[in-house]
Amino acid sequence: MAPARALAEALATDVLVLDGGLSNQLEAQGCDLRDELWSARLLVDGPEQIAAAHTAYIRAGARVLITAGYQATFEGFARRGIGRAETARLLGRGVELARAAGEGAAEQVWVAASVGPYGAMLADGSEYRGRYGLTVAELERFHRPRVEALAAAAPDVLALETVPDTDEAEALLRAVEGCGVPVWLSYTIAGERTRAGQGLAEAFALAAGNDQVIAVGVNCCEPEDAGRAVEIAARATGKPVVVYPNSGEEWDARARAWRGSGSFDPARMRGWPAAGARLLGGCCRVGPDRIAALADALGRQGGTPAQG
Repeated sequence: MAPARALAEALATDVLVLDGGLSNQLEAQGCDLRDELWSARLLVDGPEQIAAAHTAYIRAGARVLITAGYQATFEGFARRGIGRAETARLLGRGVELARAAGEGAAEQVWVAASVGPYGAMLADGSEYRGRYGLTVAELERFHRPRVEALAAAAPDVLALETVPDTDEAEALLRAVEGCGVPVWLSYTIAGERTRAGQGLAEAFALAAGNDQVIAVGVNCCEPEDAGRAVEIAARATGKPVVVYPNSGEEWDARARAWRGSGSFDPARMRGWPAAGARLLGGCCRVGPDRIAALADALGRQGGTPAQG
């Protein structure tokens, strides 16, 4: 394995492959995620399944693993009777599982600790609307304890992900101040706007002068929207861009099933590094097979993409 490098240093020269959707891989392994805690439940009663999912993505070519912390919060675990000390330990376990999975890889693997939005804790889909009726200060107070617990576990980066609006982005950026860990900021979008309707240039600009933010971008969005967002993010901030869209399939709420064949196209994503993307992967319904195809499209399993 090459000597360990900070993620920000790697992004100056490399294009790195992220993993894909953790939940769909866990379901493929036979896990039942019909639970308000979603994949975070397995931090309690199935950590070996999380480890196996991380390993599947490493084998597919992922160089950055996102932890199972998207819906892991003090409030969510408290509803299950789990106290604050144990919750902090479980948050750290997510980082430890990803770190251990990467130890045997041929190339360096970085760990991104997931910091999901407030709406993920509510488990009602409100992260796709934003504007929860809370102030920026209230959102900051919600996020800070989890940020502190995750930072104590020493991930390579905090993934402030699936952020629906600029209020929550501002709160998250305040919450991470002084935690000692770099972050990336990733919005969920529709077209060229956040889910709450703000223009992306305005939204990305919040991070433009913040040295703690090593990348900005989008996730949990349609693949068709992601390419344009890469250009806007790079132009608005001058920072490396992180991008990991969904498969493009549609969720049928009435039938509780996914419809369509999807539009996640690694061949199309091959051109995104030229626009500024440095971290590329997948979100919901993007499994190891598509991450392997993305690694191939980028020329190798991470690193500088092939030319031509």
